[in-house]
Amino acid sequence: MGTLDPNLILLIGALLLAAGIVLGGLSSRFGVPFLLVFLVVGMLAGEDGPGGIAFNDFSVALLVGNLALGVILFDGGLRTQYRTFRVALAPSLALATLGVALTAGIVAAAAKLLFGFGWPVALLLGAIVASTDAAAVFSLLKGSGVRLNDRVASTLEIESGVNDPMAVFLTLMLIEWVMRPAELTGWALAGALTKQFGLGTLMGLVLGFALAGLLARMRKLGGNFEGLQAILATAGGVSLFALTNLWGGSGFLAVYLAGLVVGNWKGGMSEDAMRALDGLAWLAQSGMFLMLGLLVTPREVWPLLLPAAALAGVLMLVARPLGVWLTLLPFRFPLREVGFMSWMGLRGAVPIVLAIFPLMAGVPEARTLFNIAFVLVLASLLIQGASVRLAARVTAVGLPPLPEPTRQARWGRASHMMEFRLAEGMPPVGTTAQDYDWPRGVQALAVRRVEHLSTGGSALRWIDAQEAGALAVGDAIVLLVANDALEAAAHCFDPAAPSPKRAPVAAPAAQPVFGDFVLDGDVALVDVLELYGLPLPDALPDSALKERASLDAVIRSRVPRAVEGDVLRLGGITLTVREMREGRVLRVGFKLPNR
Repeated sequence: MGTLDPNLILLIGALLLAAGIVLGGLSSRFGVPFLLVFLVVGMLAGEDGPGGIAFNDFSVALLVGNLALGVILFDGGLRTQYRTFRVALAPSLALATLGVALTAGIVAAAAKLLFGFGWPVALLLGAIVASTDAAAVFSLLKGSGVRLNDRVASTLEIESGVNDPMAVFLTLMLIEWVMRPAELTGWALAGALTKQFGLGTLMGLVLGFALAGLLARMRKLGGNFEGLQAILATAGGVSLFALTNLWGGSGFLAVYLAGLVVGNWKGGMSEDAMRALDGLAWLAQSGMFLMLGLLVTPREVWPLLLPAAALAGVLMLVARPLGVWLTLLPFRFPLREVGFMSWMGLRGAVPIVLAIFPLMAGVPEARTLFNIAFVLVLASLLIQGASVRLAARVTAVGLPPLPEPTRQARWGRASHMMEFRLAEGMPPVGTTAQDYDWPRGVQALAVRRVEHLSTGGSALRWIDAQEAGALAVGDAIVLLVANDALEAAAHCFDPAAPSPKRAPVAAPAAQPVFGDFVLDGDVALVDVLELYGLPLPDALPDSALKERASLDAVIRSRVPRAVEGDVLRLGGITLTVREMREGRVLRVGFKLPNR
């Protein structure tokens, strides 16, 4: 950036970052992805924009991009629970390997037709843009407000966290093919692939456990470590990322796995440290997108815009959907879930960072590849990123939101303190704390109640939950909730949830996905059919009638590994999983025929 005064550089950087945050906050109201705003702000500040800043140091960009991706992937791993792997490990790994390869091949064929590249360069471009971006997926899923079923959400999160190694491997191998084809052999490919994934996995797990143990030991020492925990964790994650890359493994895979281990170690990190890490991850994302925007020279992009936009259409509408569909065929995902995951193939900083590799290696068409990758990322963020809510609604994979606690705080290492204010229709209203069927891991501690005084005023009283009597509208109940029961606790306050004290309730109009009524999973299916005068579905075996099978048993027998939101159609009736607990279907949405 020339010989600018360091203070001027700091001022410009701080102002750009602040502008991105302010504009991003405003744009989120219109569904524009936050990260796209930082990219555009960087472009406006660049040499072809009003800012006029000439920045073309790709070596610095590669260093900053790798550092930012290491922090982002470590933070993503921290927030991934082991249970998501039980739900979606196999399909996620398939998408992260075979899915990436299929997508790269289809994009390469289209790029060869649109740009006239030879096969090596076309395949290199396909590899650069084939993987989904963890930063984009994590931030957009979290910021969109859409609640997905566990299978879809877990598959997308794990795929985006572990597919970068495949894209990096393909990119590096194809650069070798373009620059030194004689040195590329089948044995070299197999050895490099094994080293990338094997060493990345080994380093991530071994050093991840070592880092988790170190953090736990440091916490026991007390002092001021709580404020430094996030910094030590980030330093450990970035060190692991760099060391694994130095030894020839996949740092991307290693740092994600290390974050996974640390985040699930004996209750994970403290809430304050997680918030601090969240801030560091956002700083890394925003800074990286600002820098990548500065790198782009729009006047070089314009001549490529139409064919690059056509290639973006192929990627979003053909390559990603076809790759996802073929990869997930053995796993029998519902077509609506395949459609949503196809559309959520978000591209972000990773393709732009990977596009710097050919520039550093001296590939002749490298600048063209960089500009094409930028157009594809811009199109993905603008079109796919801005339509997350619409896509969830069209494909019917979005679940209704759960009641939010009015207050929530970490309590020790393995639990949270949560407060819910009772409103009309919530199941605990009218029952006592000791009579209500709280899930395992949820304990009612106290009730905060406003009592009216005889003098005409009112007073706020804290009452032990066991002595509060019948709970009423307006009461605020405080719960101690285990970390793995947070969602189950929120379900307790769902107005559509059936209660032992009352009859099945109609599903609210805002939650049509669960049908006309919400029933308890222990209810016998034949009893429900008799109540509404419906025949026993032909698809149901006679044993279900003889044994008076419950809705839970019927669903689990027909939908292995059921998750919330799964649908089972039997004849004219539709059963939808409303809530799962400890592998059982606790509540079921019931839709009558012809409704």
